[in-house]
Amino acid sequence: MTFDLSIVIKPEFERDQKFIFNKLEQALRLKYSGKEPVEFVFVKKSIDARRGQLKFCLRYKAYVGEKPGQAQKEFSWRKADGSKKVVIVGSGPAGLFAALKLLERGVKPIIIERGKPAGERKRDIAAISVKGIVDADSNYCFGEGGAGTFSDGKLYTRSDKRGNIGEVLQTFVHFGADPKILTDAHPHIGTNKLPQIIGAMRQKILELGGEFHFESRVMDFIIEGANEGKPKSEGGGAPASGLANARGLATVRGVVARTADGAQKRFLADAVILATGHSASDIYETLAKIAPQALQAKTFAVGVRVEHPRELIDKIQFHGKREAAGLGAAEYRLTAQVDGRGVYSFCMCPGGFVVPSATGPQEIVVNGMSAAERNSAWSNAAIVVETRPEDIEEIARQAGGGADFGLANDSLAGLRFRTWLEHETWLHGGASLGIESNPNAAPAQRLVDFLAGQPSASLPRSSYTPGLVPSRLDQWLPPFVARRLKEGFKAFDKNMRGFISPDAILIASETRTSTPVRILRDKETFECSALANLYPAGEGSGWSGGIVSSAMDGQNAAAAIFSQ
Repeated sequence: MTFDLSIVIKPEFERDQKFIFNKLEQALRLKYSGKEPVEFVFVKKSIDARRGQLKFCLRYKAYVGEKPGQAQKEFSWRKADGSKKVVIVGSGPAGLFAALKLLERGVKPIIIERGKPAGERKRDIAAISVKGIVDADSNYCFGEGGAGTFSDGKLYTRSDKRGNIGEVLQTFVHFGADPKILTDAHPHIGTNKLPQIIGAMRQKILELGGEFHFESRVMDFIIEGANEGKPKSEGGGAPASGLANARGLATVRGVVARTADGAQKRFLADAVILATGHSASDIYETLAKIAPQALQAKTFAVGVRVEHPRELIDKIQFHGKREAAGLGAAEYRLTAQVDGRGVYSFCMCPGGFVVPSATGPQEIVVNGMSAAERNSAWSNAAIVVETRPEDIEEIARQAGGGADFGLANDSLAGLRFRTWLEHETWLHGGASLGIESNPNAAPAQRLVDFLAGQPSASLPRSSYTPGLVPSRLDQWLPPFVARRLKEGFKAFDKNMRGFISPDAILIASETRTSTPVRILRDKETFECSALANLYPAGEGSGWSGGIVSSAMDGQNAAAAIFSQ
């Protein structure tokens, strides 16, 4: 039999195994009074720094009268014979984990990726900061591994009903991740290590007969008419599922992609998994033309990055005891309700960096990342405001026709608002000073000045390497965002005294927390509700967020394809 045990200890006892063993025995006696031999297996550690008392919360599993089971999952991937093929658009976590799931059944995955392999992608990312050049297909958002590869690699999720979180984490360990991610309360791989792990996944998929086509951007879908007799496309391919035919849907037979040499190539398959990520605006535009009923506007969030000296956040969270306890950089998670909208922290990067995440010219987008060691001099997080269609309508009215978001029941209104805000941010950044050599310089303001409604006479040192431009964020950010941010920061300071600090800086704008659009799909089959044989998955589908939940979403889509 087994028992789950939890004990709480002070940091000074973390390495005292005798003390921990005695605490575990005491906890076990409350559940079991027998005499059989027991083995304790460590499961997870978390830190509790509430009420000024720093404590470790340790979870163990007690095996009574039996040996601990095999912890590592045995994977059962098979060589694909090519008799069944699935095109996967995008090589982020949803796409890669979908490919591995297909290979459990010997189904051949054909991955179409607009960006480059991780190694080459590194050079394009460096060019953003050093030269101010943004490659529209190879950047922080696009390329092998998706947006998470070069923006932190955090694996924490609460989506335990979507699938097997442990299986996803064990898959990462199988391909080279530190086994600590299996037990850490907030597992994190690190931007410096994730590219190698993603590369190992690619090699396994290739070894088993899968295909990768990098620098290939999907331009269109190969579509057959909806039960109109003869197919309209030339592609042929497998018939749509019985459910899809019964619904009389147009059928996706494959995709057309523009390859690295500029040619257009057709990729035909039994099904298409659409795992393009939250920034592939062109895919939404294409779907809006061929099947507008497949799209739905959804709530998303926009705001800023707040950056503090790491030492300050560590002191607040650990009550000045970090070094004595041997702890790493401190994390935080903050949330408030302001005028009917959530204001919250997102993608907190302890000991990290703020990075430029634009995917095109004349736009500024910021994000955060951390190396595995989390040892930079700064800590940052997105602080964002929940955004709904009615908020966008308010901005459109205030713009007086200067911002056409297409609000007449337009599912893409949020997408156009996001593009508009990113361009506005660019106008108030380096472009406002005519800095042609560094167009990615971002507008910034000290937090105390933002709250006081005054300009910042100077800006503190920052991890954002393209540079900062002093700007009155309080004057040009959308009013519904600026107003709620101000109240949110005041609420956060009540929970974390000292959060509002002269050394804290706001950097604009954070806009890619999630997609403003959802691709509608069947809850059971994961098939698009308007196009047969199309399976939206991951962040770009609007149904998941983050590495782990997107990975599970990709697994679910792949499993749904071969279960029909």
